[in-house]
Amino acid sequence: MIVEVVVNWLASLPTVVLVVGWLFLALLVAAVARVGVRALVPVGEQDRVPQIAMPLMPTLGAAFAIFAALSLASEASYLRAAEQLVSDEAAAASRLAWSATSPRVQSEPIHSALLDYLQATRVREWEGAAAASGDDPATARAIARLERSVRAEAARPELGTPASTELLVSLDSVTNSRRARVAAASRDVPALYVVTLVVGGLALIVNAGALTFRSSLRTSLLVLGVASVVGLSLALLFALTAPWSGPLTVSGHPLDVIIGDLKSGFFEGGS
Repeated sequence: MIVEVVVNWLASLPTVVLVVGWLFLALLVAAVARVGVRALVPVGEQDRVPQIAMPLMPTLGAAFAIFAALSLASEASYLRAAEQLVSDEAAAASRLAWSATSPRVQSEPIHSALLDYLQATRVREWEGAAAASGDDPATARAIARLERSVRAEAARPELGTPASTELLVSLDSVTNSRRARVAAASRDVPALYVVTLVVGGLALIVNAGALTFRSSLRTSLLVLGVASVVGLSLALLFALTAPWSGPLTVSGHPLDVIIGDLKSGFFEGGS
């Protein structure tokens, strides 16, 4: 759908572009509304414009405030949930790394495969379309190698059931966490309520501009406050709404910590 494509494209823009772009659009709409009322409304009916526009201001303001609050709260919650998914994935990777240090477990192949997988994830599967599809070939090979390494080690008879079970459970946690992350990254921007919020904000600006079409230029500057709030609210919404492809990308620091620990031999030192 064209609307969804446009919304997803807007959500992928840098923060500076979003802020400047939405502020410019909001201020432009305010200016056009002021001039447009003078040009389009007949002179004999211009006295009725404030009578119509004034009662609409509280309604439009309340509607925009409700839409903005619900939208921003929803997207902020989604961003926090995405960060929690990354933390869970890092915890699962740490558990697998520690499981590989159990007695009689050959930890080096598992740690090496886990390191390759985490590095491939951070480099090739963290942002954009690759994060949403989860079909990057290098990452797929890395996780396949990790699966083979862990399952081959768990199948050794001398290892014992507790250690084998711990390895397999830890591996399942890693793969389940990855699937949850990919599923979250594939979420589309909710186009309908984004469009509703944009239309509501622009209607509020137009109505405010219509109220000041007869005022002096200095008095009309008061509309800039309304336009700025609307523009910044829309910029914030688009910045929040795509944690794996937008300007506010989910931090991979929890996974980076595990990568650093694997490189430094931290897990071997704990065995």
